[in-house]
Amino acid sequence: MSEDSLERLVALLRRQGGLIASLVPAERANGRAAPVATADGPAQVAASGPRAGADRPEYELLVETIYEGYLLHYDTPRVVRPPEADLGLLAGDQLYALGLARLVKLGDVQAVAELADTITLSALAQGAGAGDLARAVWAAGARAVGWGSSEDHASAKALARAGSPEALDALRAVAAP
Repeated sequence: MSEDSLERLVALLRRQGGLIASLVPAERANGRAAPVATADGPAQVAASGPRAGADRPEYELLVETIYEGYLLHYDTPRVVRPPEADLGLLAGDQLYALGLARLVKLGDVQAVAELADTITLSALAQGAGAGDLARAVWAAGARAVGWGSSEDHASAKALARAGSPEALDALRAVAAP
């Protein structure tokens, strides 16, 4: 991608306007103190797979949008800075919806299902205090968006839903290139 995905996310949120745009600090919008998306983050992994095809920049942006929503719920967001937790949850929900709507426009029903599972399973993991499992869910989900799912991935997700201690290793295995 020619432009940093987080800068593209800032531009998207600015174009959206309204409350979500007001939660992006001005210094972020001007490129100062800007965190850089890692080359192996969920958005970059999903966009680098063959399923993204000619839509790689769009896949990277929409997964970055959804991942920022997740971070607003459970971790430290990189772009959106809400002044209070409740507002952060609402902004996170809006980013989930924005990213999924962009994916629906691409007509990729399989990826919509994968990201919906990723959102759900990472929330369950976070609720159980299993941050490592939540990270593994994201890594496996990004891989499935970019390369497609497999029986092993479906089994790993079932283990995570069931709260099995084997879920972490199973998800890490399917996330590996």
